[in-house]
Amino acid sequence: MEEAASATAVAAEKTTSSESLGAGGDGGTRRRRCPAPRKLASDAPTLAASPTPAALGSVWNQAGTWEEKNLNSWANSRIKDLLGSLDPLELSTGKASVYEVSRCSGDAFLVIVRNKKRVGYTYELSLKFKGEWSIKEENKKVKGHLEIPEFSFGELEDLEVNVTLSDAKDLSSDDKAQICKDMKSFLSPIQEKLREFEKELKDR
Repeated sequence: MEEAASATAVAAEKTTSSESLGAGGDGGTRRRRCPAPRKLASDAPTLAASPTPAALGSVWNQAGTWEEKNLNSWANSRIKDLLGSLDPLELSTGKASVYEVSRCSGDAFLVIVRNKKRVGYTYELSLKFKGEWSIKEENKKVKGHLEIPEFSFGELEDLEVNVTLSDAKDLSSDDKAQICKDMKSFLSPIQEKLREFEKELKDR
């Protein structure tokens, strides 16, 4: 009886083992094959590296911490060129023109702080003018200066022009006052020229 029970247990164990391996068509056994490993594709987009903004200033100042450039030479020359090209004006009883920038005193600069650019200037100007006025049925030639007191970047709306006459000894005080009033008509075109200067300065 014990031998029969042992034989039955052995047979059951073989059957279980055979089923776990799987029966082949030819009565043999075959092993289950695991699927081949596959590379998983990442759905996350690849982020392009953001370009580093170019540093302003000199090669030695790539960090853009602090740098100041003197622009006096360029600014003096540019102001003289612009104001020297003012068009003549037809005035109430005459005409006049600016023919020379006799004084251009001041400073212009560019400052780079933390890789940001800032420009500025301070100037005083004197322009020579000449003109011809009809006074008491006579044509009087007059010369003088347009004096522009100190002004700075962004202050052109408050610009002032003072007129001095250098060749008007035979003119009455009323005639002189009229000529000075006429010459203040140059204020607007002077402001336009200096706005052009400011724009060019900012673009440097």
